[in-house]
Amino acid sequence: MRTGQPAGSGRPTTSTKPRFWFDPRFALGLVLVVASIVGVSVVVAGSDRTVAVYAARVPLAVGDRLDAADLVETDVRLGAALKLYLTPALVPADGLIVTRTVTAGELVPAAAVGTRAGEAVTSLVLELRGRLSTGLAAGSVVDVWSAGEVESGLFGPPAVLVGRAAIVRILEPSGLIQSGDGRAVEVLVPKDKVAAVLEAIANDEALSLVAVNAPIGG
Repeated sequence: MRTGQPAGSGRPTTSTKPRFWFDPRFALGLVLVVASIVGVSVVVAGSDRTVAVYAARVPLAVGDRLDAADLVETDVRLGAALKLYLTPALVPADGLIVTRTVTAGELVPAAAVGTRAGEAVTSLVLELRGRLSTGLAAGSVVDVWSAGEVESGLFGPPAVLVGRAAIVRILEPSGLIQSGDGRAVEVLVPKDKVAAVLEAIANDEALSLVAVNAPIGG
């Protein structure tokens, strides 16, 4: 007697699992999308970052001694230009000295200040023989020229007495008696030139200022 077999039992049964499909192009595209999102996020975060720099609370003239009380912290976005401006980290405990005129409210350029420890200039008042050139003002950089008197009323060839001196201020004439068309100007000169300038003043040499730079629109 034959025993019956279940229907279909003549063929071996095998179980088939779904095979995972992987396309390298899909993975590469996914990586590019993620990298793009991360890059945009970094750029946006960087553009929104502000840093504290100093602005001038009051007008700063050449030769002024500068302390934190003269400055105002301002949050700005400068990016790579940050190193060009004065930040709180750059101000030493003993303060700074102004080497270039800065107007009130202006961001203070790092190049417009120097340390007091390296201060090597002093201010002298010069009586000029002729008129002051148009456009010169506090902060202007000038060469100081002098000419010695060789005879009564006659002067020898002029020569540069001090190169690249900075004007601190122009003194307005006062009193009833004025000395011709001359003007008095306070300038900063290197300390190693002080003796030569004082000698020229004592010898009543003719002193003149010649601009080295000129302000835009001046």
